[in-house]
Amino acid sequence: MKILFMGTPDFAVFSLDALVASGENVVGVVTQPDKPRGRGYTLTPPPVKAYATERGIPVYQPTTLRDEAFLTLLSELAPDLIVVVAYGKILPAAVLHYPKHGCINVHGSLLPKYRGAAPMQRAIMDGEATTGITTMYMAEGLDTGDMLCREEITIEENDNFEDIHDKLGACGARVLLRTLSALKEGTLSPEVQNDALSTYAKKIEKADCLIDFSESVRTVHNRIRGLSPIPLAFTHTPDGKLLKVLCARVGTSQKSTAAPGTVVSLEGGVIGVACADGVIELVTVLPEGKRAMPSADFIRGRRISVGDLLS
Repeated sequence: MKILFMGTPDFAVFSLDALVASGENVVGVVTQPDKPRGRGYTLTPPPVKAYATERGIPVYQPTTLRDEAFLTLLSELAPDLIVVVAYGKILPAAVLHYPKHGCINVHGSLLPKYRGAAPMQRAIMDGEATTGITTMYMAEGLDTGDMLCREEITIEENDNFEDIHDKLGACGARVLLRTLSALKEGTLSPEVQNDALSTYAKKIEKADCLIDFSESVRTVHNRIRGLSPIPLAFTHTPDGKLLKVLCARVGTSQKSTAAPGTVVSLEGGVIGVACADGVIELVTVLPEGKRAMPSADFIRGRRISVGDLLS
């Protein structure tokens, strides 16, 4: 079976590597164009391109999937199946309906919950105890296709986005291979999604990253870990400087009588900040114009004091 793989970030590499390692016939990889990154705006290939290039797999980086050039490429490659993992663009109908076995997507949630662009971050930010992977046949709607295989994982108390990204990347690879095995054996049983149970995981915007200390301590903790290590939740110090938070934990102390956002403790090298119903302890921070550092270093630099209001 000739497989065309479409994916872009590190998350997609897990699945591509599983296909290659299991001996599947990957006839090509379609990924997003190289993008400028870093201070020097160096043109950098996406992770999927780097992986495929190292292994001699043909790589294609079309700027659009809606022209004759891409349809010509499809006819030349003649894939029996297209596997899509975090490609980053909506596939037009002509592409969805081209392969004999359709297009199978590896999605980072237990559908129909968390359809959309940021299912992993949103699940953590919402305080979910579990998430998982769903493979599905792709349809013209956003993550609305019939479900094929699923696997659930636990979101631990202090798991952040990176932790869940890596757990689900490995999980997605497993579920994809299981899905392909069932496809070859003729045992797939597609299940229609219940739209009434669906939720939408919209793209993370800057407004999502602002910490609101008037929320519950659990809500604040979930926001911080759901956005770490990228793009990072943030607040502002009394002098208006940006302070991003890489790591935090729920404090053991009881609710403070101080206004939400007030620094109530610097004991143990962590910054205790009052929330609506408790204290969040900031463990690792990234001050504006500085490197990431333990909060203890930030405290020793006398950049923060008890009574300061973070806003």
